[in-house]
Amino acid sequence: MRGKVLSRNPDDYVRETKLDLQRVPRNYDPALHPFEVAREYTRALNATKLERVFAKPFLSSLDGHRDGVNCMAKHPKSLSTVLSGACDGEVKIWNLTRRQCIRTIQAHEGFVRGMCARFCGTSFFTVGDDKTVKQWKMESPEYGEEEEPIHTILGKTVYTGIDHHWKEPVFATCGHQVDIWDEQRTSPKCSLTWGFDSISSVKFNPIETYLLGSCASDRNIVLYDMRKSTPLKKVILNMRTNTLCWNPMEAFIFTAANEDYNLYTFDMRFLESPVMVHMDHVSAVLDVDYSPTGKEFVSASFDKSIRIFPVDKGHSREVYHTKRMQHVITVKWTSDNKYILCGSDEMNIRLWKANASEKLGVLAPREKAAMNYNQKLKEKFQFHPQIRRIAQHRHLPKSIYCQIKEQRIMREARRRKELNRRKHSKPGSVPLVPERKKHIVAVVK
Repeated sequence: MRGKVLSRNPDDYVRETKLDLQRVPRNYDPALHPFEVAREYTRALNATKLERVFAKPFLSSLDGHRDGVNCMAKHPKSLSTVLSGACDGEVKIWNLTRRQCIRTIQAHEGFVRGMCARFCGTSFFTVGDDKTVKQWKMESPEYGEEEEPIHTILGKTVYTGIDHHWKEPVFATCGHQVDIWDEQRTSPKCSLTWGFDSISSVKFNPIETYLLGSCASDRNIVLYDMRKSTPLKKVILNMRTNTLCWNPMEAFIFTAANEDYNLYTFDMRFLESPVMVHMDHVSAVLDVDYSPTGKEFVSASFDKSIRIFPVDKGHSREVYHTKRMQHVITVKWTSDNKYILCGSDEMNIRLWKANASEKLGVLAPREKAAMNYNQKLKEKFQFHPQIRRIAQHRHLPKSIYCQIKEQRIMREARRRKELNRRKHSKPGSVPLVPERKKHIVAVVK
């Protein structure tokens, strides 16, 4: 005779201490839970509403500059250190933990056009309107020492941007042309040029470190290979690109911030059309920076707002603005993926949370479990109309709201005009151009 023995694990129902909650056994058989979906939908709706209630992204403002903040740089080794350069030639080093300025340098006469930290974090470089490239120590000078640069290179033309190699003592500057410099020499190793217009920004690829990308004022995005000392290829867009940023996780992906209010994510192997067009801003996009995960990026715009875009989505998931914030010139995403810094032309640097409703500080295990459960519920019901409406709703300044409305009307008018032309023309005479290819003029190799 065979019999089944009931066996129970005491860990499933016995409390560890008298203060613990009673453990309730749960049977996951769907036949026993006919109202499970309805109950989970209500929980997802409440979780979405609470997320919007607790969305308070603004953390603090770092004030101390006497002119607009024109550029920023992250310290490669220290999460709490950030550098900023202003339009009056002043450079400040900030401690984000204390939210204080720890050092001020009068670096240049006129604008600080660009700055970058050395890959080891011992020094940093600045370029300005006085045609100089200067290297400074990261540490403050000793008592009695003067605040002087380690090296100064005097150029022939104004440098508009600078970026340092990720692994070697090499940096690149841009202006009239792209120059590659060795730190030990006072003349460039090689000069790269393609066209005659001034170049506004240059960036090293963080993975394939010998690749560079630059944006020129003649609407070009040019890619260079440092090993061959020649330009590789360029793509010409309808309007000027202000800056670009490489994806830190995918070597061949970069995003360009354009004057036509859009951002374009390109695959450098196929420049004929962008991978994605990100369109939500209502004025020129001035800066862009990737998160360390490579899944999102943040953009700064002339429309007095910053937006966070997922790489694979055409619209932003978040928009940040304040009443006092003016045109945002520069933006950076911190290396721990938690915070965003933006510098605007009313002399302030603002610190934001990357996830607007995230609770800062140490989370209890039950808080963490509840947060993960709510997140999964929101993902499960994200396409339900009521939940999607609440999750996507954002309060916008009146100026941005009106401009979005106006642009929607203009886009609809253009679409209607094109449909009418196609309808009343000979079949095939008005080609159907996809949105991604509309903004590309040519690709030159």
